[in-house]
Amino acid sequence: MATCILIPAYNAGKTILAVVRECLEHGLPVAVVDDGSTDDTSVQLSGLPVTLLRHQQNLGKGAALKTGFAWAVESGLDAVVTVDADGQHDVSAIPLLDASAQSGKWGILIASRRSQFDQMSGLRKSWNRIGVWCIWKRTGFEITDSQSGFRYYSRDVLKGVSLKSNGYALEMEILLKTWKNGFTVGSLPVAARVADGRATSHYRSVKDTFNISMTFLRYM
Repeated sequence: MATCILIPAYNAGKTILAVVRECLEHGLPVAVVDDGSTDDTSVQLSGLPVTLLRHQQNLGKGAALKTGFAWAVESGLDAVVTVDADGQHDVSAIPLLDASAQSGKWGILIASRRSQFDQMSGLRKSWNRIGVWCIWKRTGFEITDSQSGFRYYSRDVLKGVSLKSNGYALEMEILLKTWKNGFTVGSLPVAARVADGRATSHYRSVKDTFNISMTFLRYM
C-alpha cells in the first residue's frame, strides 16, 4: 500500500526543514501544505523532493488538512500519515503507525500521548481526558488521545467522509464522522518529543477548545 506523509504548516520556518528531512528518510512521499505563511516556510523546502501545496492566506489547520487529503486521494494514495510542522511528534514512529494501522485495518489510528497527559497545560489535559471519555461513551471507540495530530488515515475514510471544519475542530469532526460512516478508530502509544507544544503551536487554548467541544456536540 502507498502511504504518504502530510504536514500542515503555518509560519513554521524555524522547524519545517528538520521535520521534512527526517520524514524523507522513510522513503514515503511527503506533502507540505503551507497555510498562508508570512515567513520563509515554503522557501525552506526549496530543492527538496516534496509536494508543496500553498494557500494564499491562512485558512486554518483543518483547511490545510482538507487540501492535503484531497491531493492524496486524487494522487491515488492508499493512506495518509499526518505530522505537525513544529517538531513535537516523533516521526521515527511513522513506519510503526503505518504498519499497525494496516495490519489492524483501522480507518484512523491515532499516535497517543496518554502517558504524557500530566505534562500538558491544564485546559488541554482536562479536555483531552474528557474528549476521550465522551468519544468512548458515544462511539465505543477505546482511544486514549482525542487531540493528537499524529495520525494515520485510510483512503476509504478520506473518500467516505465529507468535512466542513477549517480549524483544529476538524480533527474531532473526522473522528465522529468516521464512526457514523462505519469505519474504525484506534490508538497506538507513541510518546511525543514535546508533550505540550504550547511554545510552537498556533492552538488557542480557550477558543479552539470551545470549537472542538461544539463540534463534538454537533456531530455526536
